[in-house]
Amino acid sequence: MDERDVYRAKEVMQSAMKKGPMRAAVIIGAILVGFLFLNPWVQIGAGERGVVLNFGAVQDNVLDEGLHFRVPVMQKVVRMDVKVQKATTDAAAASSNLQDVSSTVAINYRIVPDKANAVYQSIGIHFKERIIDPAVQEVVKAVTARYTAEELITKRSAVSDAMRATLTERLMAHNIAVEAFSIVGFSFSKIFMEAIESKQTAEQLALKAQRDLERIKIEAEQKITAAKAEAESLRLQRANISLDLIELRKVEANLKAIEKWNGILPQVTGGGAVPFIGVGEIQKR
Repeated sequence: MDERDVYRAKEVMQSAMKKGPMRAAVIIGAILVGFLFLNPWVQIGAGERGVVLNFGAVQDNVLDEGLHFRVPVMQKVVRMDVKVQKATTDAAAASSNLQDVSSTVAINYRIVPDKANAVYQSIGIHFKERIIDPAVQEVVKAVTARYTAEELITKRSAVSDAMRATLTERLMAHNIAVEAFSIVGFSFSKIFMEAIESKQTAEQLALKAQRDLERIKIEAEQKITAAKAEAESLRLQRANISLDLIELRKVEANLKAIEKWNGILPQVTGGGAVPFIGVGEIQKR
């Protein structure tokens, strides 16, 4: 082996030494890029929970809000919204007196956070259409049938409380909590509404007639009271008239007769006393 062969061998060894670390760095970099490409991190946002699936199987642990690690390829995380949501449902029912009733119900609900995995496993993400709406329909029909159409209006608060209690119990069995419940409105058939209007009109007319009768009765009582007062006044006046007052009236009458006398005595034939009206009475006094 001459000097040129030794030199070439040395260059080959140096070249191999240089390429080895680069290859290792490239391999490590490729692994890291591939690892990041597989997205091993998952972020759970505010008002959400993460359901962990191992090759599609739902796991017992539920991920809270924040950043979590997952095993690529093997694990998948499904985000479930656990914030309060609103649902409005229309329901048709019949009252206890067989009146058709259309109701509009609004509820605020949310998934129980710690049971998000159970909800996903048993219902999925479309729980409103699968569970909530049918439950509302059934509850509204069951509770409405306990009341007459008039009671649905006059006892609306009690009807709402009964519906909420029943619906809360039914949905909690599916790990869905009812936060608020309200009856937006009731609507009845046109014939029933006309009957209600006629009844209200009749009641108003009856109330007006009763008020008029009471007014007339009061006015009559007032007149009777006034007449009694006047009669009592006359009775008291008659009681106050005494014999002295009667004599005084006679004297006043005689005085008026004397004032009117012209001084000529009446002509009397056949003898007898000269009449003079009232003189004897004046002398007596």
